[in-house]
Amino acid sequence: MTAPLLQATDLTVTLGPPGAGAAVIAGLDFRLEAGRTLGVVGESGCGKSMTALAVMGLLPNPHQVGGALRFNGVDLFGMPAEGRRRLRGAQMAMIFQEPMTALNPVVTIGAQIAEMLEVHRDASPEQAARQAVGLLERVGIADAGRRAVAFAHQLSGGMRQRVMIAMAIACKPALLIADEPTTALDVSVQAQILDLLLELQRDEGMAMVFISHNLGVVSEMADDILVMYSGRAVEYGPAQAVLRAPRHPYTAGLIATLPDIGRRQAVLPVIRGNVIAPRQRPAGCAFAARCDRAGADCAAGVPALAVVAAGHQAACFRLEQMA
Repeated sequence: MTAPLLQATDLTVTLGPPGAGAAVIAGLDFRLEAGRTLGVVGESGCGKSMTALAVMGLLPNPHQVGGALRFNGVDLFGMPAEGRRRLRGAQMAMIFQEPMTALNPVVTIGAQIAEMLEVHRDASPEQAARQAVGLLERVGIADAGRRAVAFAHQLSGGMRQRVMIAMAIACKPALLIADEPTTALDVSVQAQILDLLLELQRDEGMAMVFISHNLGVVSEMADDILVMYSGRAVEYGPAQAVLRAPRHPYTAGLIATLPDIGRRQAVLPVIRGNVIAPRQRPAGCAFAARCDRAGADCAAGVPALAVVAAGHQAACFRLEQMA
């Protein structure tokens, strides 16, 4: 097995002042090899975006972190703030969920892309401006020279997302984190953005963390899938194994909610209830209150990830019932 580009070991993230915070990530383990894609799925509030922000070093203050998070073998939590700043953009980059709030509304998009090259690649303003236009062309924006002097509000949602991608790949990072990159886009534009990400990954050899609540989209993108619930991993393994033979009731429930043209139903299944808030997380399995298979033991303790097949793990006291 190759050494991972990114590895989390017992990762914990607590938001709030020491002693009074809430653990939004509670002991998370995963690894990502160079050139591969890890799909991170789960409902809103499961901790997907907070995991991404922990990797990028962009967690809101006050916060505390625990466990280990390594990038290319280097301890990110032990790195000084200036080192993390140099790493962001140059070796790891993130496409944020909503480009309209991530882009500066009073700076042209060309200038925002050029800034990445000036800061991380020591490009002159003239060189950076030319390269910014080239990056806009690379992500499929027509008339790139004219678009480079436009502001975010003058572009469509799909164009703004392409601008975010251009900024993210400007310095050819080894790791790209895409946090719900197709949210609020229509289906045809979603497909274009996903195809673009796959093309860029193939051409540049980037590793990617692809975050989504949509398992259908993740199935098209990911080599491996990490299913999160209430800040923990409940299932983890090769994408096809997780999707074809889910071993956790939550994963199975997510898959069941997907529309299937071969399965005619008047009403799609739903998972009853809502994701529990971090401060209300019980002593036992956090999914137990929503699970049809839960028993007394589920309320007594937190199930650990257990190997169910080669490279495939799930955290459930009812694994034999899900086989």
